[in-house]
Amino acid sequence: MEAGVILQDKRILVTGGTGSLGKVLLRRILTGELGRPAKLIVFSRDEAKQHDLRLQFKHRQVATDEIIYRNADELLTFQIGDVRNFHSVASAMRGVDTVVNAAALKQVPTCEYSPYEAVMTNITGPENIVRAIEQLRLPVETVVEVSTDKACKPVNVMGMTKAIQERLFLQGNLRCDATRFIAVRYGNGLASRGSVIPLFHDQIRQGGPITLTTRLMTRFLLSLDNAVDTIFAALRGAKPGETYIPRVRSARVEDIASVLIGNRPIEVVETGIRPGEKVHEILISEEECHRTLIRGDFYAIQPILPELRSEERSGELKAEYSSADDTLDIPNLEHMLRRHDLMVNGDEAPDMTGELLR
Repeated sequence: MEAGVILQDKRILVTGGTGSLGKVLLRRILTGELGRPAKLIVFSRDEAKQHDLRLQFKHRQVATDEIIYRNADELLTFQIGDVRNFHSVASAMRGVDTVVNAAALKQVPTCEYSPYEAVMTNITGPENIVRAIEQLRLPVETVVEVSTDKACKPVNVMGMTKAIQERLFLQGNLRCDATRFIAVRYGNGLASRGSVIPLFHDQIRQGGPITLTTRLMTRFLLSLDNAVDTIFAALRGAKPGETYIPRVRSARVEDIASVLIGNRPIEVVETGIRPGEKVHEILISEEECHRTLIRGDFYAIQPILPELRSEERSGELKAEYSSADDTLDIPNLEHMLRRHDLMVNGDEAPDMTGELLR
């Protein structure tokens, strides 16, 4: 099948589909840019978020219960379940061709205070996906794991569990030889739930102060659409066990605050690094450099397991890929935020729905 129609007539399952990334991913899949799917299934455990999302995609403000009666007959369908529960996962994956695993516990401090909860969602959940394919012999063609820069040289529970998640799906290629397990890894999604920009918007709307953990902190930045671009690129071109990384710029968090504040008389307060936080994030470690390829706008990390590694030339990256390198200056940072409609106009912060559903 041609890469441009790789999802044509496919049944696609998105775990964690009501999250910030999930919403943009659903919209992009439904445009048909990779082909029109036969079915798109949102799998998550929050019935309220599912109901709200269903209304958004139907362009309705309110609805009575009859809106869910014909759920199974719709192109976009919703299934309540938890990746932690094997039976729930196995049921959702019946007849599915492609799985995108976006379900995660991703708040760094939350994972530090509830580490086993992070293990259950970020490790047991992925194992349930691999186990269902293996034990039930499900004809799933591709599984895409959505990872994070925090999984690279991890120092916090969230990153540690996501690093193990990467290896679980990687090893899935050996357990389920008819299924391609691939991954994407990226940094902060602009305007994603719980990220710094919505926090700064709210603090500016309240008149300040803006809180910075440390003025030295840097982060990779990309839009949620750029994150989906990475998933689509991996679907088109990744070989079993490969991890796709977007080639993006980073910024100093202090500069993000400064650009958003503009001329407003708002104080900036330094509060100290939160439990488990890094000053700089890394997308590709020095150990991974020697098995990293450049593919257009993306890096492709070859799998660590030699049984899965291709014969392609690698080692095209000479040093680790850190957010401390090549940070945006103020004018280019402001241009990026304006381009994605993320500046604060007047006293109001922008509506994040535009970033999620337009």
